[in-house]
Amino acid sequence: MGAVGRPLSPGAINREIPDLRKRDSCVKGIVRGYDRMEGYLDAERAQKQHYDAIASRYSAHYGDTWSQTYRRTFINEPMLKNLNLSGAKIIDAMCGSGETTAYLLEKGAQVTGLDISHVEIEQFQKRFPSCEARCASILSTGLESNFYDCVVVVGGLHHLHPHVPAAIHEIYRVLKIGGYFCFMEPHKGSFPDRVRRLWYRCDSLFKENEAAVDLEVLKGTFSSKFEFVKEEYKGNVAYLLVLNSLVFRIPLRLKRIYSHPLIWIESMVEHIQGKLSSCFVICQWKKI
Repeated sequence: MGAVGRPLSPGAINREIPDLRKRDSCVKGIVRGYDRMEGYLDAERAQKQHYDAIASRYSAHYGDTWSQTYRRTFINEPMLKNLNLSGAKIIDAMCGSGETTAYLLEKGAQVTGLDISHVEIEQFQKRFPSCEARCASILSTGLESNFYDCVVVVGGLHHLHPHVPAAIHEIYRVLKIGGYFCFMEPHKGSFPDRVRRLWYRCDSLFKENEAAVDLEVLKGTFSSKFEFVKEEYKGNVAYLLVLNSLVFRIPLRLKRIYSHPLIWIESMVEHIQGKLSSCFVICQWKKI
């Protein structure tokens, strides 16, 4: 697992490379490679165990009618606007039990679900038996290169720190030229992000390596690989209390009572929101 293959052991290098300086340089590179892989493994192991443990609660809160209404209105439709999904080969990456997949299938897409949690991917398979399901890391998917029309990630990248760039490199690899990477993530630098960072420290639902994405840094890193087609800032009261009812431990029976008015309020407020007051960003990046 990881974004790089398993290198030769340092001992084997002694036999393969007789020149001492070249050998030392190669050994140092291999040690760095092992360290990087161990970092990937540690971060992914923590997230896998976490989502295996909360899978049923996660599906109940993020897959219910009101969360799906929120996702359709404020995430799926604006994130995928102007894209022809009919017949498109799409990876629903870090898919959970398929909270985005139903929307993609409705639009005629051919969906592959990808998640590192075997519990989540089993639920995905039960819900969508016609879709390919793969239990694998977004850092090393094992999927075909230059094959997919679109990769969708909804709220998954911020669980990967500090390996977000490695995940995007893998996404770039599997996309066709002209394919789209569409994602929604909490973004760094907003007022909600400041509150979120304090919350993360106290809440057992979040792991130590979770943090909002630094979009400007990512755009600088990938400016030669993607055209940045869309960037919209969204999310206020309904994002917090409807979509993220699990985070606030709100019983589902209460969620049914207040969700409709909060979604209406969010639709009014979002027209005056900017980057600093929004909870998340949605993006379309086109592979070049």
